[in-house]
Amino acid sequence: MIRIFACLLSLAATSCSAALGSPEHKSGANGLRIVSINPCVDSILMHVADHSQIAGISHYSQDPRATSIPIAQAMQFKATSGTAEEVVALAPDLVIAGAHVAPSTIAALKRMHIALLQLSVPETIAENRDQITQIAKAIGHADRGKQLNARIDAAIAAAHTTQPTIPALIWQGGGLVPGDGTLASVLLQRAGFHNLSGDYGLKKWDVLPLEYLVARSPRVLFTVGDDTGLDRMVSHPVIGQLSGNIALRPYPERLLHCGGPTIIDAVAELARARRSL
Repeated sequence: MIRIFACLLSLAATSCSAALGSPEHKSGANGLRIVSINPCVDSILMHVADHSQIAGISHYSQDPRATSIPIAQAMQFKATSGTAEEVVALAPDLVIAGAHVAPSTIAALKRMHIALLQLSVPETIAENRDQITQIAKAIGHADRGKQLNARIDAAIAAAHTTQPTIPALIWQGGGLVPGDGTLASVLLQRAGFHNLSGDYGLKKWDVLPLEYLVARSPRVLFTVGDDTGLDRMVSHPVIGQLSGNIALRPYPERLLHCGGPTIIDAVAELARARRSL
């Protein structure tokens, strides 16, 4: 550990790379060590990577409130908060991250000649499919990426309905609503709902005041909050008075922010709600 940090601080890229690449640090069927610093990437790796390839995951995946994978599974891996020191200490060959990475971490990875793959939040099913393919190829398991994409496509197809669409909203704590241009909105549509966000004139991610919700209510309100799916705004007495016209359905927060295999559970949840009406 001391030698690792000494290398990082001295920025001796050549000698450090040799030290960190020694056989005792290598793992995985193809000798590739991967560190993910994004919880959405973590969930994909659980399906396409060898267990021994995963040198580290995001600390969010070990937080019950933020994880997109089972906690028991997440606890099998080392977790980091994404700092340069933590990531380099795990001696990865490849780091996979979201769009936002600390400049110090990027600089350290470049100096240590550690590959970095950055991925944005997918906004369409096609983008999600491409990202899974990209990750699977990068870690040497393209076939597993194809298999995961096939499972996701099958889940989306199973959620499809020919019935008329039903006006709906996904409403987070504080009234935050995913609108057009988000993956959440796409999944709503695939499951037979019409996302009312655009009808209110809201942007991609915007806040819908309670007054607007009362003036023009959706048929279904998917509530994202605590374990019950309710928060201060959803439990407002006014919403209770509208309960005869609005169907409240809790929507787990873990289904809202990630693509990848999370889509399978998300469309199944939405399809169940659609059938319950």
